[in-house]
Amino acid sequence: PGGTQWGTGAAGCLVWTGVPLRDVVARLGGVKPDMNYITSTGGETLPDGLDPKTIIVERSVPTRAMETALLAWEMNDEPLTHTHGGPLRMVVPGYYGVNNVKYVKNVAFTENQTDAKIQASGYRVRDVGVKGAPDQPSMWEMNVKSWVTSPLESGQNGRNMIYGVAFGGTVPLEKVDVSVDGGKTWKQARFLGPDLGPYAWRPFVLAADLAAGEHRIVSRATDVQGNTQPEGRTENERGYGHNGWSDHGVTVAIS
Repeated sequence: PGGTQWGTGAAGCLVWTGVPLRDVVARLGGVKPDMNYITSTGGETLPDGLDPKTIIVERSVPTRAMETALLAWEMNDEPLTHTHGGPLRMVVPGYYGVNNVKYVKNVAFTENQTDAKIQASGYRVRDVGVKGAPDQPSMWEMNVKSWVTSPLESGQNGRNMIYGVAFGGTVPLEKVDVSVDGGKTWKQARFLGPDLGPYAWRPFVLAADLAAGEHRIVSRATDVQGNTQPEGRTENERGYGHNGWSDHGVTVAIS
């Protein structure tokens, strides 16, 4: 697929500080009936001579997201920098990052999705080679996913502690299974630390006795609704939402 070829490591779990969107809306009188989407518009200065709809950052998400959406001004207890979307950013927990509109200047409740290019044809899940269109699924709620964070390259013969993280998008996690033989056999890992809710990832650990040689270590998360990471990826243009456990494993040399 085309698009930006992300490597591993392009993920994080952090603390946002702000005001719940639902509280702001309640103070302003609520939402009119038949409004189906929250449409957020970024405050970037647009260059002259171009159709604004082709470059403006404006995203629509279903109004069901209002229960958790946040207008944020801090990240990890620090004021939001311009790079991270300050002074104010729309944050939609459990949704893909494109919906967290930076420098948000306007929030509207709309009957239809915006016709901005980034929404109408961008971030649409479709077959490889097919152009994006409004009738295709949009990148909203994240898929259940996990990956191993340690060990990454090597380890010692004998007992090894396998660590990783997992999340369920908008759905709480049920369990994470780990395999040290590329998915032939599985053992359930143990969650570490408190459960901070479905919008934060959960660290996990499994103690495994590994003999000398190469081991393919993979993890597979399952949420409380029974959604489980598939083995492979669902091929689509731009490779959106890939959560297959096979590609997210690590090969470790044990000596």
